[in-house]
Amino acid sequence: MNLTLRVWRQKSASARGRLVTYEAKNISPDMSFLEMLDVVNEELIDRGEPPIAFEHDCREGICGACGFMINGVAHGPKRATTVCQLHMRSFRDGDRLTLEPWRARAFPVIKDLIVDRSAFDRIVQAGGFISALTGSAPDANAILVRKEDADLAFDAAACIGCGACVAACPNAAAMLFTAAKVSHLGLLPQGQPERSARARNMVAAMDREMFGSCTNAGECEAVCPKEIRLAFIARLNRDLLGASFRGGGARNAASPSDRTPRAAP
Repeated sequence: MNLTLRVWRQKSASARGRLVTYEAKNISPDMSFLEMLDVVNEELIDRGEPPIAFEHDCREGICGACGFMINGVAHGPKRATTVCQLHMRSFRDGDRLTLEPWRARAFPVIKDLIVDRSAFDRIVQAGGFISALTGSAPDANAILVRKEDADLAFDAAACIGCGACVAACPNAAAMLFTAAKVSHLGLLPQGQPERSARARNMVAAMDREMFGSCTNAGECEAVCPKEIRLAFIARLNRDLLGASFRGGGARNAASPSDRTPRAAP
């Protein structure tokens, strides 16, 4: 395969960026997208040019480090797939591809396709800890959890924090990410003592990071590589509303079983 790439190049956070055109030649359809960029970078290095900077780690769709816009779509054209798991057979010989970093005020560009996503870390840190008894580990079946709640908690915990939801949202909102992080603990008994305080603190941290407001556009769900559902935003809104009445007193929160998710309005 031969492809034409228009890549956003930006030397630093303070430098002006621009799109630069490169040719990717003799690309195997079995390569991943990042492997294709590795080939392009090897050629750039051989020519004495700076390679294209992009973030990656596991290259297995687990860590959430990779991610950028491909022809205006976060992570590219294939649903439920990270850039590192996107294969070149998803494209056609002769295609023109435009690669840009996530575009959000809360995600400033560091270099080329790499953005600073530490705002997500600060949201998670605002969630604090969970209360747990110290000592030896309890038996696996000592704390009963409904299967429906366990399944939903697992779905929420699948979020890898890649930032695609923010990049795709027309408002650059982080509600889907925050909702997933709040919900995966709020659905389990271990997360109940701090449940209301956690929701309030994480949403407050999200607002401090200058993410946009959620207007239920649904783009976040459409591009999420782990298919986190919009219904978790409705769950977060209910937890936040309940916390406002309880003043953060999470010990009076309803049990997870009483809060079945509904589609966002």
